[in-house]
Amino acid sequence: MGPNAKSSGRNSASRVARLAAKGKGKKVRFKGGTLFPAVVVGLAIVGTALIIYSRASIPDRNTPPTVNDHWHASYGFYACDTWLPDLQGNKEELDTAGQLANDKFRRTGIHSHDDGVMHWHPYTSAATGRNAKLGVFLDVYGVKVSDTKIEFPDDQGGAVYEEGETKCIDKDGKSVDGEVVVYAYESYDNANDFSTFITNFGDVRLTQDGMAFTIAFVPAGTVPGLPPSAAQLPELGAADTGAAPPSSAPTGTDVIPGDSAVDVTTTVVGPAAPSTTTAASSTTAAPAPTTTGG
Repeated sequence: MGPNAKSSGRNSASRVARLAAKGKGKKVRFKGGTLFPAVVVGLAIVGTALIIYSRASIPDRNTPPTVNDHWHASYGFYACDTWLPDLQGNKEELDTAGQLANDKFRRTGIHSHDDGVMHWHPYTSAATGRNAKLGVFLDVYGVKVSDTKIEFPDDQGGAVYEEGETKCIDKDGKSVDGEVVVYAYESYDNANDFSTFITNFGDVRLTQDGMAFTIAFVPAGTVPGLPPSAAQLPELGAADTGAAPPSSAPTGTDVIPGDSAVDVTTTVVGPAAPSTTTAASSTTAAPAPTTTGG
């Protein structure tokens, strides 16, 4: 090997040493500026948020009510100054194929027995845990309760109570506007422990067995009190044997991931503040609402 080769080797080593010395204490810089690291950080944040959201969105099969629970909750509809009739039908009719004809009942297992009681024995996660909401029950019977209107389907009388249209008579005999409100009682036997809802009624949750719900169209400030069935809720619940769920879970989007229907053969069974108004019998039909023109 010639002298030039040795000199070249020494020069290369010297250059490496000088570069290393210059690099001490220097910050590493991305050639493209700050855009790339910002994108990486942003993606990491979004990914973390999606993981948290997905975990929160999947129903916990152990959060009550579960598919193994059978809860009862009293309910009642109140219009102006009168308790309306209870919803009719148990929705357990079968079609020609031997399946439950009411798809929403088949999907959830939530219904009533003409008794002013919500019978909550979920078939699937569509009605368990955080999905145990008043709207599930109302949907089975086709009752629509919005921020401004209560509307019953034809098979439940077809009455409509709407803010700005339906008038109530107050205690002084004056025609006044009504408003939609839901009172959720923590217990069927305590008229003083309740929450008041003026919007998003379908999302009002059932959090324990033995609750009571009053769905009302009343003049502002009127609290009808506990529904009539509340006084007999323990007896009505004890008399109910419940309906077994379908032999297989509904398909498609009916079942929420993480849960399924109970595998049982299908059978058919029959069907707080002090009150500011005087409640009538739950079997008394409501007087026809007065509406304004327009």
